[in-house]
Amino acid sequence: MHDDFNPMVYLLASHRNGTLYVGVTSNLLQRLHQHREGLIEGFTSDYGVRRLVWFEQHATMEYAITREKRIKKWNRAWKIRLIEEANPDWRDLAVDLGFDCLPSRRID
Repeated sequence: MHDDFNPMVYLLASHRNGTLYVGVTSNLLQRLHQHREGLIEGFTSDYGVRRLVWFEQHATMEYAITREKRIKKWNRAWKIRLIEEANPDWRDLAVDLGFDCLPSRRID
């Protein structure tokens, strides 16, 4: 996962069952740092969407982009099901990748 080019689709959440964001990147660690530090202006920084709750690696960026576009069209319930199948407790998976825990915003 530490390669410079590693196509990933990922889902961020503000908190459990909170605001969701679907993204694609070739460098998940760098992108997570940008989201968590508020370095990317727009939706994720405006809504505090910084917790990695799901991600999926792909063989090529083309496949990753296609998957991201499909997931973006899904309804919210399908996205929540995708997260909860792999991460039922909505843990911040970025902690497993070496990031510090984020302060709790809300407990559900």
